[in-house]
Amino acid sequence: MATAFAVVACGSNAGNGAVPIPPGPHNGHAGQPPAPTQPLRAGERFVDLKMAEAYTPAPPEGGGTDEYRCQVIDPGLTKAAFVTGTQVTPENVALAHHAIVYAVPPAGAAAVREQDAKTPGLGWQCFGGTGVPGAEVEEGEAAWVDTWAPGASETLFTEDVGFKLEPGSLIVLQMHYNLLASDGKPAGSDRSAVRLRLTDGTPQTRELDTFPLDAPTDLPCAADESGPLCDRAASIADVTKRFGPEVGGTADEQLEECGQSAPKPGNTQTCDQEVPAPMTLFAGFGHMHLLGRSIKVELNPGKPNAKVVLDVPQFDFDNQRLVKLPEPVEIGPGDTLRVTCTHDAGLRKKLPQLSKLPPRYVVWGDGTSDEMCTGIMTVSPRRS
Repeated sequence: MATAFAVVACGSNAGNGAVPIPPGPHNGHAGQPPAPTQPLRAGERFVDLKMAEAYTPAPPEGGGTDEYRCQVIDPGLTKAAFVTGTQVTPENVALAHHAIVYAVPPAGAAAVREQDAKTPGLGWQCFGGTGVPGAEVEEGEAAWVDTWAPGASETLFTEDVGFKLEPGSLIVLQMHYNLLASDGKPAGSDRSAVRLRLTDGTPQTRELDTFPLDAPTDLPCAADESGPLCDRAASIADVTKRFGPEVGGTADEQLEECGQSAPKPGNTQTCDQEVPAPMTLFAGFGHMHLLGRSIKVELNPGKPNAKVVLDVPQFDFDNQRLVKLPEPVEIGPGDTLRVTCTHDAGLRKKLPQLSKLPPRYVVWGDGTSDEMCTGIMTVSPRRS
């Protein structure tokens, strides 16, 4: 199982540690040719899926040059299968900046279809996740299967592990389109595709899942900033207005879940989570938004068996790549996982998507101007 993942990341940095990449949505990695697909192995098959129709990206209301659009794709499964590899192929490489592939189980399919049906046009606006209550990774309702950036090859698992898709499961493809070259004006359409590598599995096949580790976000305005949204309560009220009480209440709920009696405003936040059941930890990646600087996940911090299982010292929103552990790590009850995130309010003035927005005390939320702190770990329940 030590070779459970074969992942090629963006460009020539594949498999290496983090390299200095300017933070933000325009780091210039577009235009790299896709890497070749590996041949099928015994028992595998390719299933090629496409967006329902071509979509013409447009910037969001209020200006900007980036659109994050989610599309629902039905793999049409009639029996359960395991995803052992994924490859995103954008049709319009001049617009496609990065993509995320989510797997939504049958229980969340109705919510996804309802979101798609009620939104004008093809798909719906999304940013930090699927944007669909009932089909979110942070709530354990969907799996974050893969992230693509120009130059990335297929994400490939070994044959004995994979994400299980039951009949009725859906794929949600989040595309980040960048319109900087056209000054934020529509510049053609895109009909991107996703190739799934599937296998029926065997009694020995282990099912992968995502195990999200969240910490609060309490990032105050920078010293040279001021405004009504620099007040924490006002900012939470604004998040509630934009996304509803469930998302608006997350900031305070996370404090309670992390055993913190009051917010601690600052750049760095942390949270400890007890491991609920025996499982094997294979890989992981950090998820923040545009103000993210770094993220780390530690196992049993402060104890003799302490270990860093994920370290992203220079976070890049456009390259949230899966990082394979050198070897699988067995964890279970009695173990603690700590996630630590550092954000930087000073980036707000440097990013086209944020520079024209009013300063705010940043808390957890789904929007571009909000933040998250999640270590998304790829795990499998441990067998006796």
